[in-house]
Parts: sequence; structure tokens; C-alpha cells
Amino acid sequence: MFSLNGTNFSSDSLSGVSRCLIQSPKKVSFPMVVASVTPNGRPADRNVSVLMENTLKEMKENSPVIEKDSKSTVTGGVGDVYGEDSATEDQTITPWNFSVASGYSLLRNPHYNKGLAFSEKERDSHYLRGLLPPVVFNHELQVKKLMNNLRQYDVPLQRYMAMMDLQVVAHNVSMFKRPWAHDHEPVKELVNAVKLIKPTVLIGSSGTGKTFTKEVVQAMATFNKKPVIFALSNPTSQSECTAEEAYTWSEGRAIFASGSPFAPVEYKGKVFVSGQGNNAYIFPGLGLGLIISGAIRVHDDMLLAASEALAAEVSQENLEKGLIYPPFANIRKISAHIAAKVAAKAYELGLATRLPQPENLVTYAESCMYSPSYRSYR
Repeated sequence: MFSLNGTNFSSDSLSGVSRCLIQSPKKVSFPMVVASVTPNGRPADRNVSVLMENTLKEMKENSPVIEKDSKSTVTGGVGDVYGEDSATEDQTITPWNFSVASGYSLLRNPHYNKGLAFSEKERDSHYLRGLLPPVVFNHELQVKKLMNNLRQYDVPLQRYMAMMDLQVVAHNVSMFKRPWAHDHEPVKELVNAVKLIKPTVLIGSSGTGKTFTKEVVQAMATFNKKPVIFALSNPTSQSECTAEEAYTWSEGRAIFASGSPFAPVEYKGKVFVSGQGNNAYIFPGLGLGLIISGAIRVHDDMLLAASEALAAEVSQENLEKGLIYPPFANIRKISAHIAAKVAAKAYELGLATRLPQPENLVTYAESCMYSPSYRSYR
């Protein structure tokens, strides 16, 4: 129940209230219109209506004016200290907006995103306030911190994964490459780059066939006892080189793997079986390990455990044949062991929810596998 100038309105009457917002550049007013009817739907008492009209007229004439604070924002009047609101609001469209990236679009572009290296002036100019932590670290300091973190890893694969994380998170490309860049003149031909830099591993993933030429493979073999050559591009027609070319040009010393399958190669009376770098080795076992442990999060150490489990499946006999991956015919056994290692790591890190932990994770993983065997009813 509420009262206007002594006139009461009981709760069994229907009142509708609507508000209209009239905004000027500097002030905002809120006039109110009230309509009153009785429970049977007829207009309310004439005296009440006249009284309401007079009262509303006075309210409208004497309505307070609310000064709009120029510093108030959509956050309820709290000052936009870090620019969170202005960074998410639509900016005025000018030719400058179309020629220079700003806000989220700038941070999503790995070619221009400098992360914390953006200066205070750049953050204001590109509407980055609130999108980055309120601290500035130049590139040199970021590189030092990055190198310090990488030196904490004992396993080379952990360092590689940390480097890949930098690329995925879209840090500045030049910062990502700088610690491993070589100071030399630009080299256009791959064979010249190999001779100059002398790498131990050559990885092809460009999708450009025949990139690893005879000269390139022979150059790798001159300063590597066992040159590692991965021609991972698919399909076979786009492979950087074939298994036969890699073994022949390296005189049987290459450690070769490809994205597409190649037949065994015989060279000087020895048969070499090349491995196929296929994600089917890791992904099924990794997924199964996460499911049987009920892991709430995928940790980098789980990926490392999966990789180490896969490497453990390679026998000495496989290595003598030139295989760096176990035979794919044993994929179910391999996946079970990978799943067990991933699940064990999840329990070790406290990320597993399937409790208690099974005593034999390999057996448990095998019992959870789907077996595509069907009964014959004939």
C-alpha cells in the first residue's frame, strides 16, 4: 500500500507504472505516468484521478535533475581505472580504426601482439586498457624470464612443449624465435641453410613435396652420424622425400619417419622399415587414460607421460630396423599402456575423480576398451 497526499490505494487495485528515459548530453530526467483502475476494470474515483493528475503535474514541473557524471561508466559509476569498459565498447568508426588493429583484434593477431611489452601510450592508443595486466615488461625481460623457465626443465620434450605453448598462446613471433635464432645473412635455399646451421633434425610439415632433395639429405649426413629426417606432410605426393630416398642418400644412416606410409626399403642387403608419425599412437590412449581416471584437467605432464609410454613400447629389434615407433599392429596393447600411464599421472597430480585408484591400471584400461566383435546368429 502506498499514499499520495493522503489518498490511499489498497492492494486490490491495479496500478501500472511506466517510465520514460529522456537523456540530454548533460542531464537525465525521469517523469512518471500512473494509471489506476478498480478490480472490476472501471476507472477509479474521479477525485482520486484529479488528485493524481495534479500531483504528477507538480512532480513533473519540480522533478529533480540528475547530473550525469562524465566519469561514470556501465559499472555503476565506478571510475574506469584500467579501461575495461572502453576496451569492450564500440569505438567511433574512423579511417584510423580500419588501418590499425585495436582491442581484442590486436591481441588475437600473433604478428602484432607484444603482450606485456605494450607501453602505456600504446595501450591507450590501441584500447588495450583492461585487456592486459597493469604492468609493462619489455621484450628483453620477457626473454630472460622465458629462458630461465626453460632451463628448469630436465627433459628435452618438456622444453619443446613449453616452446609450442608460446606459439599456441600467440605470443609475439619474433620473441618466440629470438632465443634460438642464428645471427647470419638471410638464406633462401634450404640446402644452404642446412650447411650453414648444421641441424641434427630436419622436420618437414609445409605440405610442399620434394623439399628434401638429394643435396639436402647428403648435407645432413655429412655432419650427423644418424641424421633425423621427418617428412611428415600428407598425402604421399606431398611428402618432402620418400623413405627410399632418405635411406639411399644417407647411405642407410638416416632415422626416418613420415606422415604417409611407405613400404620397407632394402639397402645394401639390409631392410629398413620406416615409421609413420601418426597421432593415432597417442590420442586414443590419452583419451582413455583421462576417462578411466575421471581427470578434471589435462596437464602437460600427462602428455609427457603418454609420449614416454609410447617410446617405451619401441623394442631394440624395432630400433635395429630403423623404427622409432612400435608396429601399428599392436595399437590396442600400446593404447592400454599409454592410458595406464596417463591415468597414473592424473592420480599422482590429484586430478583424478574415479576413486579409489585401480590396482592394475593396464588391466583396467583393457577392460574399458570397446571390442568390435559380434556374435553370429546363423
